[in-house]
Amino acid sequence: MVLYNMFLWAVAPPLLLLVYYYWRLANSPSLLRLLLFFVAGAISGVVALSLEWLVETQVNSFALWRQIRTTVVGVALRQLLEVGPIEEGCKLIVVVALGWYFQHRQYRLRPTTVFLFTIAVALGFTAEENWIYFIHDTASVFERSLTTPVHAMFSAPWGYALALSFPRYHPRVAKAWLNSVVCHALVNVLSSAWRYPQPLSFLSYGLFPFLLWMFWRLEQLLRKVQRIPPIALISGYTPQHRFWQRGLVMFALVLGGNAIFGFFLLLRSLNSVTLTQLFEPKILWFIFSRLLLNFTFGLIAWKIYRYLRNQVRSKRFSACVLKD
Repeated sequence: MVLYNMFLWAVAPPLLLLVYYYWRLANSPSLLRLLLFFVAGAISGVVALSLEWLVETQVNSFALWRQIRTTVVGVALRQLLEVGPIEEGCKLIVVVALGWYFQHRQYRLRPTTVFLFTIAVALGFTAEENWIYFIHDTASVFERSLTTPVHAMFSAPWGYALALSFPRYHPRVAKAWLNSVVCHALVNVLSSAWRYPQPLSFLSYGLFPFLLWMFWRLEQLLRKVQRIPPIALISGYTPQHRFWQRGLVMFALVLGGNAIFGFFLLLRSLNSVTLTQLFEPKILWFIFSRLLLNFTFGLIAWKIYRYLRNQVRSKRFSACVLKD
């Protein structure tokens, strides 16, 4: 029963997100076909884990690597040269192989279909990764559910580039894949930064803003692959104005990302609190103060976003009036 519950929690969040994207995209392939890519993504996760184990076995034979592997430099090198390339490579190979099969056996794939296949494989990879974490009891259901879209966010650049050129190869696919590897490695380094002493531990505060930006990028690429104009936030006519607006975007990402990070830390800290302790005045004040602080940060970030969007609309309206 315990294994069944773990399997359910490992698979259900990625599957629900896949169904969500299935309903969002027009002319989506059949759900059964997406499930095939989902399962193939989970298998690619097993293959990637095996390859990482083989590489680790080989490189651990070097004394120099054993000395630096627990340092920030060692973690960064491992993520950049081993984990990122293997995991993104396995996902890419699955999408290309199955995509070629359906391309030649049945019909010409639309760009939206290839992009959705990429999301399906990435979410299947996430389900396999969830299962490994749960089996070894190294992450909670809440933590893994929160990170459900992360692998799809990693793979979005090369998925978009592949969607535009499939079935032919284009150099932009390799560039986009390299971008995914770097982002993958950076997220894993930032997520492990809290284990190190200050000031290195402060790097962890960059994790959620970076994830928020990656989610924004995924949504933008999803709009572009559907030929929907991307959401614009920069509307300044002068370099100074555009620089100011980019600064506001960065500030909003920092505030919004760390507001999410604050809520995440609050919920994780309450996991060990019993129902009786929850109503103690000190704990209630702690919950209220953290909720108020993070809600304020999130509200400021949202107001900045709305301000930038209104600026774009007003500029477009003025341009239309002048044109008429």
